[in-house]
Amino acid sequence: MGAVTCFEDLIIRQEAGKVINQINRYTSMLKDSGLCDQIQRAVLSVMNNIAESYESGSKTMFKKYLFIAKGSCGAVRSMLHTGIDLHYTEKTTAKTLIAQCQYLAVSIPKLILYLKNDNIPCPPTLLTKHLHS
Repeated sequence: MGAVTCFEDLIIRQEAGKVINQINRYTSMLKDSGLCDQIQRAVLSVMNNIAESYESGSKTMFKKYLFIAKGSCGAVRSMLHTGIDLHYTEKTTAKTLIAQCQYLAVSIPKLILYLKNDNIPCPPTLLTKHLHS
C-alpha cells in the first residue's frame, strides 16, 4: 500500500508521464506536424486530466476528469492507428504505444470504481496496488 498525498503520487499519472515521453520520441520521427501536434496534445490531456481530477476536491469532479482522461487515451490510440494506416511508422512501435495507452485506459476505470466506495475521502489519501494491476 502506498500513501497518496498529491497527484504526483498516483501511479496512473506516473504511467501517463512515461507514455508522454515515449509519444514524444515517436512523434519526433513523424513528418506530419499536424498529427504530431494532435497526438502530443491528446497524451498531455491524459496526464493533465488525471492531475486535475485529483486537485478538484470533489469525488464527482474527480471521476469526471478521469473519464475525460480515459477518452483522451482513446484519441491517442486512434491517432496511432492513423500513423500505421498512413505508413508513417513501423507497426510494432505504434502497437507498443497503443498497448501502453490501453493499460492506462483499463487502470483509470479501476480508480473510478475505487472512488465509488463511500468510505474513501476525496482526494483519496490511500490507494492500493490492486488498482494498477
